[in-house]
Amino acid sequence: MTVRNPRTRLIAAGALVATASLVLTACGSDSSSSGGSASPTASVKAVTADAALAALVPADVKSSGKLVVAADASYAPNEFKDDKGTIVGMDVDLANAIAQKLGLTADVQNSPFTAIIPGIAANKFQLGMSSFTDTKEREQTVDMVTYFTAGTSAAVKKGNPEKVTADDYCGKKVAVQTGTTQADAIKDTINPACAKAGKATIPGDGDKFDLQTDVTNALVSGRDQVMLADSPVVDYAIKQTNGQLEKLGGTTDSAPYGIVVAKGSALTKAVHGAVEALIADGTYKSILSKWGVEAGAIDKSVVNGAAS
Repeated sequence: MTVRNPRTRLIAAGALVATASLVLTACGSDSSSSGGSASPTASVKAVTADAALAALVPADVKSSGKLVVAADASYAPNEFKDDKGTIVGMDVDLANAIAQKLGLTADVQNSPFTAIIPGIAANKFQLGMSSFTDTKEREQTVDMVTYFTAGTSAAVKKGNPEKVTADDYCGKKVAVQTGTTQADAIKDTINPACAKAGKATIPGDGDKFDLQTDVTNALVSGRDQVMLADSPVVDYAIKQTNGQLEKLGGTTDSAPYGIVVAKGSALTKAVHGAVEALIADGTYKSILSKWGVEAGAIDKSVVNGAAS
């Protein structure tokens, strides 16, 4: 929810014009879109604490009994608010399971995407779980524990009335979330390539919104002609808008999501161990299946594993 320079879902790219191809490092993979039928009300089996992993938790976190996790709750199905205002989603369930594995309770707090990494630096949060793409740039300031893969996808209104093509967004009104890889892609690669080709650029470097829900609404309302977001988010938006939207083209590029932890923190090892344990005992797969995103599952978690 995409690198979602802050959700800096950062981008490694080539440009989308007639003579070039767009390569987006989103928060993900062409195989990572929602691949199953989501069952959001399904329960996930209780997670048993692992004493060895719990022993790795820093004393101040252990004494508090909780793991404070930040998420920008506008990026369904990864993190969003249900009709009761409760923060739910894949990342929330995984955060709860990680905390339980470490003998703690997760306290998931809503935060603007761009405030999460600064909040971790200020010790306001211990973890950031908000569809962050693991990138080399991020790894310079924080640790990233990988747990998922996703790619960038595009959506248009059903029937594609604006006749948008997936190989050329030049001059189109494109909706994106602020601070995402997709927003960076427009500014850093797509628009420069459009200008070089003598074509109109995307107005404003994209129509940018703080919330992904507003990105989707901008497309549904006709304010914008196309939206770019992480593959599971686009797939979910298509389902939730009851056929008002359709996917445009395929999913581009694959990159891991990473759990954000303070750079060099002892908590990094504990969180990495917890993710690996959840993969091994099946909890991880059951959570992804609950939200219909199991196609983005990984077999092994790594710390700071960005390729670019």
